[in-house]
Amino acid sequence: MDSVRIRPLTPDDLPGAERASAVTFLEADRLSRRWDEPEPEPPDAAASRRWIDTIGYLLSVDPGGCWVAEDSGTIVGFAISQNRGRVWYLATYGVLPGQQGKGIGRRLMDAALAHADGRPGLFSATTHPAATRRYRLAGFTLHPQMRMVGRVDRSTLPAISGLRQGRPEDLEWMDQLDVRLRGAGHGPDHLHMLEGLRLVVSDASGRRGYVYIDHDRDRPALLAAADIATAETLLWEALASTRDQTLVNCITTANHWAVDVGLAARLDLAQEGYLALRGMAEPTPYLASGHYL
Repeated sequence: MDSVRIRPLTPDDLPGAERASAVTFLEADRLSRRWDEPEPEPPDAAASRRWIDTIGYLLSVDPGGCWVAEDSGTIVGFAISQNRGRVWYLATYGVLPGQQGKGIGRRLMDAALAHADGRPGLFSATTHPAATRRYRLAGFTLHPQMRMVGRVDRSTLPAISGLRQGRPEDLEWMDQLDVRLRGAGHGPDHLHMLEGLRLVVSDASGRRGYVYIDHDRDRPALLAAADIATAETLLWEALASTRDQTLVNCITTANHWAVDVGLAARLDLAQEGYLALRGMAEPTPYLASGHYL
């Protein structure tokens, strides 16, 4: 245990941290795999590059929230968190399977929470028993999440109107909507997502909302709206853009409208971890992203 050092993440650490993430979450996926699901596979080269690009971006914006655990020169754990205005979020967090149960995760979480400096916070959590115990002890409320998977039945798609492609000039009102729903805007995260994802918006008065669509992974990535009807329209647009198997995740019970859309599109419903919240209510109508929350 004395050989493990908790220290700030550096750009040179990114490949090693990505390898630790790949091993950690592959094992978690294997342990949580349902009997009727395919065997999880390691991330491919494209997914590894995306991880390094995303975490490298977060490191450049708020390095004080990015931490690793190192043992004899090897990255064995990581905690990547960010402050955005009055809200803190944990983008990703994990400890290699062989290093779990030694207090490394607690030390990493302590470093990340110190960076929060008392801000309200949120993150998407797995069902790992030791981790969920740690989150609860840190003052987080665990809200069960659902996910919907499958191939969209094209015959169910409704006629969609009132939407358009998003533009950089939309980001100001999008941030204002974020503040209303989650207490703080995404700020620079919007610009970063805009570089690699398709942005669709509704900008009608009183009916504003947005959804990012990840065409590489064939799924919505982040959705926020001023009202449920707009949220449903945006989710239908995201589902209409899919070509094969899709995934809608981070669905909390406060966002049951997304379950209704997914079931209408003939997707399958399952449970998936928790949305951990501290000092804030469940955002709604809202579907969080994995890394940007």
